Amino acid sequence: MTANAKTEHPEQPASPLPAIPAPPADAGGSTLPAIIVGLISLAIFGLSFWYLLQPQPLLIQGEAGATRIDIAARVDGRVADRPVVRGENVTAGQILVKIDNPEVVARQNEAKAALAVAQAELARIDAGTRAEVIAQKNAAVQAAAAEAAIAQSTYDRLNGLVAKGIAAVQRLDEATTSLQITQRSSEQARLAYDEAVAGYTVEERGVALANVARAQASLDTIQSQVNELVVTSPVAAQVYQIATEQGEFVSPGMPLLSLVDLSDVWLRFDLREDLVKGLKVGDRFQMRIPALGDRQIVVEVRSIASKGEYAGWRATRATGDFDLRTFEVRAYPVDPLPQLRPGMSVYAEAPAGPP
Repeated sequence: MTANAKTEHPEQPASPLPAIPAPPADAGGSTLPAIIVGLISLAIFGLSFWYLLQPQPLLIQGEAGATRIDIAARVDGRVADRPVVRGENVTAGQILVKIDNPEVVARQNEAKAALAVAQAELARIDAGTRAEVIAQKNAAVQAAAAEAAIAQSTYDRLNGLVAKGIAAVQRLDEATTSLQITQRSSEQARLAYDEAVAGYTVEERGVALANVARAQASLDTIQSQVNELVVTSPVAAQVYQIATEQGEFVSPGMPLLSLVDLSDVWLRFDLREDLVKGLKVGDRFQMRIPALGDRQIVVEVRSIASKGEYAGWRATRATGDFDLRTFEVRAYPVDPLPQLRPGMSVYAEAPAGPP
């Protein structure tokens, strides 16, 4: 019975646990992060607006340049040798190009021969008449005098015979003519002898000197052309460009190559005239070179020159404004910078001079 009773009366289910109430919500904890984010956003916006209102520095860009020397041919011919290459450093007087022109060399030899002839003629005049020539002239004088003496004797004898009526007058006339001829010959021989003894005149020596000077001038002209067959460097520089190759025919004025003097490197800026206001020669400012790792250097203004009207900057407004000219500002590094090469870009803040 007991067991059945237990069966008939099953166990009652356990009563559920009482619910735990949730803690009250904290209103301050949920709004604080939003306020912080808002303040940060407002600060960023304010700083950005302030930065935008600040005047930004004006950057100017320039370019490095150097003294460039263009070498051109002064004579025609064919390039026989070019011992230099592009980028090679050359010294003053170093051979750059050799030009071959056989005709110029032949004219030089001809001019040398003409000068030698003129100089020999001058030396002959300076030396005077040779002793052998003087002796020959003296012998001619004596011979002419002997003939004149014979003619005189013949004339005297015939003159006496004609006076006595023994000889014909015609023979006397012939003797007279012969005597006159021999006398003139004797006088001519004596003058020739005196000329030989006196030597050459001042005028003859002047002519000889003029011939030597003319031959020397002709040789100098040809020599100058021969010298131009070997083209040398006028200064110590670097070979920048080469316009001709070996074997090529060149004529006067034709470019051979170009040199650049790396010891004279400058920086050039093209500025509007409103940016040049107050800038003067001698001012210094800083600039940077991107090709050298944005290296900063100090440069000094050496030249400020206006460019042509074709390079002027035109006003954007059609009315109410005026054209502004462009000025070329050339500055040099204060301290030597061997790494600076022509063509490198440079930039800097616009140098503002005093108002």
